[in-house]
Amino acid sequence: MSNKPRLQLALDHTRLEVALQTAEHLQSHVDIIEAGTILCISAGIQAVSALRERCPQHTLVADLKVADAGSTLAQQAFGHGADWMTVICAAPLATMAGAREVAQQHQGDIQIELFGRWTLDDARQWRGLGIRQAIYHRGRDAQASGQSWGQQDLDLMKALSDLGIELSVTGGITPADLPLFKDIAVTAFIVGRALAEAADPLAAAGRFRSAIDDIWRS
Repeated sequence: MSNKPRLQLALDHTRLEVALQTAEHLQSHVDIIEAGTILCISAGIQAVSALRERCPQHTLVADLKVADAGSTLAQQAFGHGADWMTVICAAPLATMAGAREVAQQHQGDIQIELFGRWTLDDARQWRGLGIRQAIYHRGRDAQASGQSWGQQDLDLMKALSDLGIELSVTGGITPADLPLFKDIAVTAFIVGRALAEAADPLAAAGRFRSAIDDIWRS
């Protein structure tokens, strides 16, 4: 894992053609492209293959938040070109294990999406399965209610990092938020609307890039 966090574009459009336009516009300014849950539900798994066709060099995430049928849904995600697929933290361990087995067959990876209730004991069990990625999430509804990043979040992130879990961070992140995470081993910052809906998306991506470069000087 690089010491410098990568920038991930989350595409949560309801129309595939708009998502593809956004991806094509921003792909040279981001490292990872995500077919978001909303996009996958709206457009189907073909959203993943369409993004793979247009962005062949990028790490591609299928954000399916899988809760069951791990092997079957992983076959769909990785078979359509995903590199990573998300599994919700409430999923049974058997679902996670099945998804990870398919991911390995495709040289891919599973990310555990940390929504709702979970514990560090849960995280130890995920590590026991060989899972090494998680997404630390402040959800849309939490953002809308004014919930901000706090010390409890940072302490949990540090504890997860200490378990050997590589973290991606998401939830209404702005460049001004990034210094909060300077002591956390962050794999990627996941940004959706702050890029896709910006007045100048390329300039917005540049601000994220500059902040990452300034904070994580190698």
